[in-house]
Amino acid sequence: MENVLEKVKERFLKYVQIDTQSKVDSPTYPSTSGQLDFAAILAQECREIGLSDVVLEEKGYVTATLESNAEGNPPVIGFIAHMDTSPESSGKGVSPKVTENYDGSDIPLKSGISLSPKEFPDLKKYVGQEIITADGDTLLGADDKAGVAEIMVAMEHLIAHPEIKHGKIRIAFTPDEEVGHGIEHFDVAKFNADFGYTLDGGELGELEAENFNAARAVVEFKGKSVHPGTAKGIMVNAALLAGELIHMLPLDETPAATEGYEGFYHVVSVEGAVESAKVDIILRDFDPEGLEARKAKINEIAATLREMWPKAKVSVAISNQYSNMAEPLKDKQEIVELAVKAMEEAGVKPIRKAIRGGTDGAMLSYAGLPCPNIFTGGHNFHGPYEYIPTQSMVKAVETVVAISRLGAKL
Repeated sequence: MENVLEKVKERFLKYVQIDTQSKVDSPTYPSTSGQLDFAAILAQECREIGLSDVVLEEKGYVTATLESNAEGNPPVIGFIAHMDTSPESSGKGVSPKVTENYDGSDIPLKSGISLSPKEFPDLKKYVGQEIITADGDTLLGADDKAGVAEIMVAMEHLIAHPEIKHGKIRIAFTPDEEVGHGIEHFDVAKFNADFGYTLDGGELGELEAENFNAARAVVEFKGKSVHPGTAKGIMVNAALLAGELIHMLPLDETPAATEGYEGFYHVVSVEGAVESAKVDIILRDFDPEGLEARKAKINEIAATLREMWPKAKVSVAISNQYSNMAEPLKDKQEIVELAVKAMEEAGVKPIRKAIRGGTDGAMLSYAGLPCPNIFTGGHNFHGPYEYIPTQSMVKAVETVVAISRLGAKL
């Protein structure tokens, strides 16, 4: 596939410099204006490469079509990626850094940090390859601008090579995936695909058809502020209660202490003063009953704190975010196997695993669009240690092209 490396690299380096960081609890949709700016750019680029039926919706969704050039009536396949980047680390002023012919040593970044194979041993897999990082002050944005770039280049390649037969392909770029609202206003029926794939996975070869069940718990504390010199028996320090809550969470059930199919409690943010405080926690578990037990644990801790501090007010608001896509995909394993075959034809060894997180694909699968998740090639998402090998992005492009070609034979 000629020039794919330079094309996907060029698009990716352009895209990551657009600030599309989403925002929790924003009153707007999308949650930030930068996502609309990016959406407008992508819609124009879709037209420029020759896609049809390009739509930029008011809510920020970009959809487009590559019409079938195959005989018969093959299934319509969708490819989806999200435009926003995580609120957990700055996405403003991303300055990408390209390390050519990586030699296996530390990659120095700004702010006194470095990307080291001692801490991140997966780096050793990419000796001799080209690696893209941010400069150390921001995240990179491979989650999920790598997926966006890969889909765009794959469509461009199929248009330039009509000898590659494929069915009708629908693509979609979505906002606010990182804050759990990616398909909140997405019209699955209008998208009109038989099945799809999100390009929102990690390292080369990842293929995921199951993910966490997810919920969010917001615990708020109302205290009583008086002068500390005369506070005995009167003051109720809401910030201290917030600290007590965090202390009562199981330390061996946090993201840093779990892996595989182990669930966790993750304190996302803490705001607090004497008068009021708030702790924002995400709850994750592959088992639905396990997630319910985690919700119950939060309520149990809150009840204990009410007993310990009867003058305080402790409120808990728990909301579901997404569910494990394993259930709607259990009878759709042929589309998972299609991705396996496509990866193998692209020279990629499939790594079948569960997502320790979620994607738009989970909610799309429950909304009627079966949608496993495939790799983009990135590592260490959501922070300044994020990186992606350019060659892995090329393989993602090749996988999308192979899925499109093989899908025409179904």
